[in-house]
Amino acid sequence: MGGATDYGTGDRTGKAAGFNGDGGGQSDSARNHCQINLGVEISGSNAAQVQQQVAARTAAVVELLRSRRVENLQTQGIALQPRYDFSNNQQRLVGYVGSNTVSFRLPAAQAGTMLDAAVAQGATRIDGISFVGEDAAIAQARERALQEAVRDARQEAEVVLQTLGFGVQEVVGVQIGGAERPPIPLAAEAASFRRDAVTPVLGGEQTVQARVTLQIRY
Repeated sequence: MGGATDYGTGDRTGKAAGFNGDGGGQSDSARNHCQINLGVEISGSNAAQVQQQVAARTAAVVELLRSRRVENLQTQGIALQPRYDFSNNQQRLVGYVGSNTVSFRLPAAQAGTMLDAAVAQGATRIDGISFVGEDAAIAQARERALQEAVRDARQEAEVVLQTLGFGVQEVVGVQIGGAERPPIPLAAEAASFRRDAVTPVLGGEQTVQARVTLQIRY
């Protein structure tokens, strides 16, 4: 909500009166891209064999992803750890667990078939999906949100000042709040029981919000 202030250039009292008009705006933008984390995890009794199996499967998955021209493909983590049995209050080595995870970005419309293809190629874990919009689309949504926020702030100031018998002289300052556009996480769901089914992935929309304060002299 706006408030009165003082901008220091003369009215009949020697000071110019001012009013801060606050406004908010928002605009929707399609979340048409996915950021996906997936990988390979294998257990076995021999550390070297586990590591080799993880490497071979990961190489096959990475080759698939490269052939599909995904964006921002990069390794997220590589691990090889012992696995213990703690029954009867004793620690006993029972094997090893190896993993290799990667992340990449691609259009949401391709995500379902890509996940299924990656699992068929050897991926054994899907760690998560985040939906984001294209940078250009988000920038346009932010512009629309800012325009709405400015109109809202201006209308607030005009209503208050006109009710008090004053008029808007000029805008002497603008403060812009940040636009919010967090990615939306989606927990990976189990695949359909039908072997020929495609995993459904729906991006939906995200809302970009903006705040504006207009410093108005009256």
